[in-house]
Amino acid sequence: MIKSLGEKLMGAWELVSYVEKPLDGSPDSYPLGNAPKGLILYTHDGFMSAQLMLPERQNFASGDWFNGSPEEYQAEASTYIAYSGPYEVDESAQTLTHSMTVSLFPNWTGQTQPRVVETDGEVLKLSTATPINSKGKVVMSYLTWHRAKHKRN
Repeated sequence: MIKSLGEKLMGAWELVSYVEKPLDGSPDSYPLGNAPKGLILYTHDGFMSAQLMLPERQNFASGDWFNGSPEEYQAEASTYIAYSGPYEVDESAQTLTHSMTVSLFPNWTGQTQPRVVETDGEVLKLSTATPINSKGKVVMSYLTWHRAKHKRN
């Protein structure tokens, strides 16, 4: 039986790579390093959540989430991407959109962003459908995910 795109997306995926390709032809960049960590989840009731980070993030000296220094907040917020909300799949067009109900980056809150999507069941490739601004450049973002395997005790 052939699965729909929506059925193929269901579940949890672990981030393998995140590459940004500048439109000006300058070298590719890896905003969260060469071995980023992340999870993206798609639920049966139409919600998604994406969490991506640089693996070697520093702890806050205070140990208090709400009592970091401005430098700690700047450094750590710039190494973490997080947003969640509803998602939609158009099966006939084979397209995907993410709607951001909440986002670490406030500019995304309330936005709906199209994604280019490709999956074979174990690998999920997502990219921006239109260019975005990142670190002063206009880029296309390309993310590769593998289906997450959780070992339960």
